[in-house]
Amino acid sequence: MQLSQFNPIFVKQVHELAEFFGFETRNKYQISDSSQKIIGYAAEQQKGFFNFLARQFLGHWRSFEVHFFTVDRQPFLVGYHPFRWYFERIEVKNMQGQSIGALQKRFSIFSKKFDVEDETGKVIMQVSSPIWRIWTFTFSNRGRDLATISKKWSGLFSEVFTDKDNFMIDVKDSQVSENSRKVLLVSSVFIDLLFFEHKAG
Repeated sequence: MQLSQFNPIFVKQVHELAEFFGFETRNKYQISDSSQKIIGYAAEQQKGFFNFLARQFLGHWRSFEVHFFTVDRQPFLVGYHPFRWYFERIEVKNMQGQSIGALQKRFSIFSKKFDVEDETGKVIMQVSSPIWRIWTFTFSNRGRDLATISKKWSGLFSEVFTDKDNFMIDVKDSQVSENSRKVLLVSSVFIDLLFFEHKAG
């Protein structure tokens, strides 16, 4: 799937009943275009009892994979998160296992900071979310804003009682590559898991 034909892109978490009772379930998402037409899906892959326990007690520190699918359920992208206590990262690969890029968390006290790496590990963008804009993540290079990922208001009930989050990916520079757009897509799910997952209960 070519993401460059869609802008903005909306990523919406699919609600599950267990979230009402405080349990973290395998995360699933719908991906939509600007007209709210569904263009794809994403889903965490880890199943089984031990992965259920890891999800409850280790949260986003656990190792996990998120697979991305076209609207006809064909996989086209994988986000892999290795187990880490600090400086977490998510690595983005195509279905042949080739690296596309990665999002690497960096040390910061008063803001959320990341580096975007290309397939060779070279840093091509920086990400910042200052404390006065905690729902907006700006992707930039040498001071020029290239894209944003912003969390959209889901309604009072969803915000308080569930993890039903909505994100908008807005690419502001047409020169952003297809691989970078795919890293942005995976990053929206990673940001949700890092900062907005633990509201249920």
